[in-house]
Amino acid sequence: MTSASIIIPSYRGAKRLPRLLGALAAQTASDWEAIVVIDGDLDGSQQVVERYSHLPVRAIVFPENRGRVAALNAGFEAAEGEVLIRCDDDLAPAPDYVERHVASHAGAPRGTIGLYRNVLVPSRYTTVYGEQADTLFRTAAYSAAPDQKWRLWAGNVSVSRGTWNQIGGYNPRYRTYGWEDVDYGYRLHEAGIPVILDPSLETDHHAAAVTTPSRVRRAYHSGEARRLFDQIHGSGASGPVQPADPKAWNRLVEKTANRLTYRKASATAEAVDAVIRGLPTPVARKLVALLVEAAGVAGYRGTEEAPNDI
Repeated sequence: MTSASIIIPSYRGAKRLPRLLGALAAQTASDWEAIVVIDGDLDGSQQVVERYSHLPVRAIVFPENRGRVAALNAGFEAAEGEVLIRCDDDLAPAPDYVERHVASHAGAPRGTIGLYRNVLVPSRYTTVYGEQADTLFRTAAYSAAPDQKWRLWAGNVSVSRGTWNQIGGYNPRYRTYGWEDVDYGYRLHEAGIPVILDPSLETDHHAAAVTTPSRVRRAYHSGEARRLFDQIHGSGASGPVQPADPKAWNRLVEKTANRLTYRKASATAEAVDAVIRGLPTPVARKLVALLVEAAGVAGYRGTEEAPNDI
């Protein structure tokens, strides 16, 4: 049995995988394996993995797209390591990535999280919103209360094999974008297993959401998935969807959300992405933030079922 298994769910990842697999080739740890679960090989991803046959990397290939939860569970079930690391295919881990994940499980059972450090393609969206949103998120994450760290469970996390056996796999009810990871963090928390955030595992993430439309669509999908989370774990388990404070900003988000369907959110986001090029940065930032927040609320309320297009 190896020290660590790295489970990599991948959908249309042929262009992303070389960066990740190259980073794994530079790891200081030597006792590890990586399992790339190709969720429908639509772009030659299997051939990319085969080019790294000099590494302890193998592929599981689904004949058709089955979704991220199915890919994750297949990878974890096939893993042979004592420490099980989830690593999304758009990460670029540092050389001590595996070593640090393994070291974090030397004591009592825990779930370990490393945050994303988003590497964003330069654009007007990135300048007015993306970069600041990333900084604010990481600042809030590091200051979050210990009993709230489970909310940060995402694509750079690890558990021991014993913990995985205790908690079980990712919930297959999450079939589109978002919250399958938060759900897993919540289950760790409910089982009394501490969830810790390790700053040394903060990892470069070459984010896909680099335009207003892509970010807004993800927000709507995430809102839908959050509603499912509350259906599974109880009303309000995810916390307030929108602050109850009746200040002007919250009222504006509420009013905007009431007018949005998925299609309207997407169309509006396309228009906003064009408009912000000519607006002062503070105004453009508020406009994007308004639409992102409102799309999340609209998705939660289920004003229109979004197509699985992410």
